[in-house]
Parts: sequence; C-alpha cells; structure tokens
Amino acid sequence: MSSINYDLKKIRAFVFDVDGVLSRDVVSLHPNGDPMRTVNIKDGYALQLAVKLGYAVAIITGGYTEAVRLRYSRLGITHIYMKSAEKIHDYHDFLQKTGIHPDEVVYCGDDIPDYHVMEEAGLPVAPADAVPEIKQIAKYVSRFNGGDGVARDVIEQTLKAQDRWMRGEAFGW
Repeated sequence: MSSINYDLKKIRAFVFDVDGVLSRDVVSLHPNGDPMRTVNIKDGYALQLAVKLGYAVAIITGGYTEAVRLRYSRLGITHIYMKSAEKIHDYHDFLQKTGIHPDEVVYCGDDIPDYHVMEEAGLPVAPADAVPEIKQIAKYVSRFNGGDGVARDVIEQTLKAQDRWMRGEAFGW
C-alpha cells in the first residue's frame, strides 16, 4: 500500500530537479569549479525502469555540468533541461512536447526555484530535507533526503500502485 495520498494510477510522467533531489545538497568542488555531485544507484535503477516502461521522464535543473547530462542520458532520459533559469518555462515545454497533463506528473523539488512547477504538477514531492516552503506545498514528503533515494521511493510506489513493479523488464538494466 502506498503512503502517497494521490491517485498514482494516473501518473504518466516523472520530473526531477538534480541538486538536493537526485544528488545531495552539499557537493565537493572540482578544481575547475564544477560541482562533484553524488548519485544514488537505486534512483538510477528506478529512473531507467520508468523510461523502459514508457513513462515520460525529465530532468529540470538550474545547474550545468556535462557529467549530469551524461548520467541521465545514459539512463535513457531524453528530456534534460539544464541552466534552467525559470523552471516553469521548461516544465511547460516538457508538457507540450509529451502531451502529458499536469495531473499526470510527479514533480520532485527541494528549493524555491521549484516552487512554481510544484504548484502546477499533479503530485508535487519533496525530499525530507527540502526547505519549509517546498514541504508546505508538497502533497508527499519522502522519508528520504535528497540524493538518498527520493526518486526510487516515488517511482516504486507509483509502479506498485499501477501493478507494474517486479514485472518483466524490471529484472534487467
């Protein structure tokens, strides 16, 4: 049974911020100035499975490093928005390109730049360590901190609600 109070059967898309959601919100800096992000392997498994199962998956981040683009494109994600100054514009572009309706979208964000998208998404999700303003508008606050399995949490609960977890394509990368 899901701990998310939303009709997960209507979810067709997952959209994630990177820093503070798919990676921790504290990063080391490479000598060239690029942030050295962490990734969660279980998040990666869930993301690639969602793509394989036909869900629209997107990354919308204000940051930019080639490592982030490579990581998520290698998982099969084709909707990758980087240097997103106002995430709501990229979110609208994603909806337009995919034909997905806002009530069919999980959006996971952790900080103020995610606010307007979370107001529009059907299921706004926050990590446990998100800022208070984001937790306030989230319909679900994961028990996991950013970078520690938030994507896996929400994708797994959605696939279980849709009876698509532990089936067929789930057993391979």
